[in-house]
Amino acid sequence: MHTPAFFDAVPAIAVTDPLAALLGATAGGRIEYRYLDAVKLAGHSCPTVAGAWLMTRSALARLYPDGAPQRGGLRVELRQAADEGVAGVIASIAGLITGAANDAGFKGLAGRFGRQGLLRFGVAMAGEIRFTRLDNGAAVELAHFPQAVPRPAGLADLMRAALAPQADAATLAAFAGAWQDWVRTILIDHADDPALIAVVA
Repeated sequence: MHTPAFFDAVPAIAVTDPLAALLGATAGGRIEYRYLDAVKLAGHSCPTVAGAWLMTRSALARLYPDGAPQRGGLRVELRQAADEGVAGVIASIAGLITGAANDAGFKGLAGRFGRQGLLRFGVAMAGEIRFTRLDNGAAVELAHFPQAVPRPAGLADLMRAALAPQADAATLAAFAGAWQDWVRTILIDHADDPALIAVVA
């Protein structure tokens, strides 16, 4: 599988999953997620997927400053309803990394390791998404401001040309390259930009 080179430059997010450790899925339960994992889940790479990745990374760094985040040990809440805007995409990425799941999630073993009901929508908050540790109640709320990294000049024209029925391979490649360069700018050049990902509470 051939992917843009910058995917490998995006820092990984490492977590520890007690369920994975118990069942022998990974040594010590350590799981490392790469941006490519988020792309595989979403089926594409775009500013929304990048923003969800960065919000999750930022939240985990703040909630677990001294150790690996515990997958399955977090509740994730979004302000929007599940079918509103891009909430579903953002929730999917956050759920992948944290293990938080909606009512269809894993129910647990002997009263432990449950992930069901840890992903919630339509929750009143000032920000866009809230992450809460289940062990100590610490929480962080974030907002994503995609306008901080505006669409490159000419990208709209490239998109129109690429979506046209008569678009040739060169036209499609030009658009795809420009689109992913925009995503690269978000993930690499603005990864720690508070104007893009802001802690609001």
